[in-house]
Amino acid sequence: MSVNSHQPHIFVLPEDRANSEIANGFLLNGEVSTHRIQVLGEAGGWHKVLTHFKSQHVSQMDRFPKRFMILLIDFDGRGDRMAEAKGFIPDHLSSRVFVLGAWTEPEDLKRANLGSFETIGRALAKDCREDTYTTWSHDLLRHNSGEIERLRQHVRPILFP
Repeated sequence: MSVNSHQPHIFVLPEDRANSEIANGFLLNGEVSTHRIQVLGEAGGWHKVLTHFKSQHVSQMDRFPKRFMILLIDFDGRGDRMAEAKGFIPDHLSSRVFVLGAWTEPEDLKRANLGSFETIGRALAKDCREDTYTTWSHDLLRHNSGEIERLRQHVRPILFP
């Protein structure tokens, strides 16, 4: 489904198939305004997400000031990944771009018995809608807490009006 670029909306740029399936699971929650969010094609790696964002989406975000972006990457257990990712985001867009992902890789979320990628996505949407941290507080996701707070402030009203 295509979003209306002149209304508040969110683009999700996933690193790979697993992240894409989590994002699509989020959309399947049933409470999400799916006409306000679009999951883009897989970039093919965390660094490709960042370079694709910078080369393709920065100018589009300037053109469409009601657009928000979620860069969905694997952190690969690296504490410096967030700072590196934020380095690709121009200052004037920092309030509209969010970097999220599993601490290691999404497959570890499945191995931790959180369910299928779709189930994980649905659970994350439920947390977002209900302003809870049931799934987001998992060891493999809690590093996202700062971004989740910002995300809830700006994006929650768009997705769960």
